[in-house]
Amino acid sequence: MSDVPTKRIGTEYHRGRVWVQLSNSIPQSSMKGVILAAGRGTRLNPVTKLIPKPLLPIANRTTLEYAFDRLKEMDVHDICIVIGETEEQMRRALGDGASFDVNLTYVRQIEPHGLAHAVGFARDFVGDDSFVLYLGDAIYSGGFQKFAARFKESGCANLSVVKEMPDPTHFGVANVEGDRIVKLVEKPKVPESNLCMAGLYFFGPELWSVLPELKPSFRGEYEITDAIQILVDRGLPVLAGIFKDRWFDTGTLDFYLETSAFYLHGGVLVAPTATAVGDLSNNVAIGEGARLECGSIEDSVILPGAHVKVSGNIRHSIIGGPVSIDGDIENTILHGNYKG
Repeated sequence: MSDVPTKRIGTEYHRGRVWVQLSNSIPQSSMKGVILAAGRGTRLNPVTKLIPKPLLPIANRTTLEYAFDRLKEMDVHDICIVIGETEEQMRRALGDGASFDVNLTYVRQIEPHGLAHAVGFARDFVGDDSFVLYLGDAIYSGGFQKFAARFKESGCANLSVVKEMPDPTHFGVANVEGDRIVKLVEKPKVPESNLCMAGLYFFGPELWSVLPELKPSFRGEYEITDAIQILVDRGLPVLAGIFKDRWFDTGTLDFYLETSAFYLHGGVLVAPTATAVGDLSNNVAIGEGARLECGSIEDSVILPGAHVKVSGNIRHSIIGGPVSIDGDIENTILHGNYKG
């Protein structure tokens, strides 16, 4: 797993391999945070060709704001965001983090080669500290303070948050004895457990000695589950924390709108600078500066700045950019005439 050179960007200056954000007035954390946000979000094209997936709004707040909330609940304010080809947009939108009450540092993963590959770029930022790893497209309805406390008091090499799922075959699955993970299997055809890796991990510095040993999986990626399995094989304590609240993956149209509906509570949210003409029904969010004219709209998101004129009805859709359609829009992702 090779290093990637870094460069100066905006008001950030490289030190070694990591871009160091000029400090703001936010106090330093007792534990550091790393958010992986370099994915391309292709399942939400064409919107994510123009807007980075971590910046997409959920109830008119960017997806990453929910991550910041969960990290701050654990007194984590020093955060490194691993970004990809959308680095300029991410930097402009988030800045140094002061407006979100966090200190942000950015590093770039040039090409995506898996979660373990991505986290390696945060090595200089983390140093020898413990840290919490957060997948940037995940949203959780509850906090993780008790897991952070358990990780700190146990002195374990890793605590992985897991969730019971009815069909574990699409996830990394943890086999446990008590609260200790004894085996991890990525997307097993015949799961031995229903405890799925839920996208949030606490690590000690032991992780860094593991990453150079990783080989690409059958998917051609460096898997974080393989890294954790090596910690297990070395006999280091690796724990599971079972998460009981809601865990949302915002990566598809259906999942994104399910998450939006959860935070809208069946209602309608129109930003102060937006205008809307039409019958606004359940679970509708209209972003800042948007203009909407339609017959009716339900279970949909109109992105900030969009100008949408639809003679019919809008159902179960995400719409951005200028859109003018004679008829209905349903089960669709649109951003103007952009085809990607």
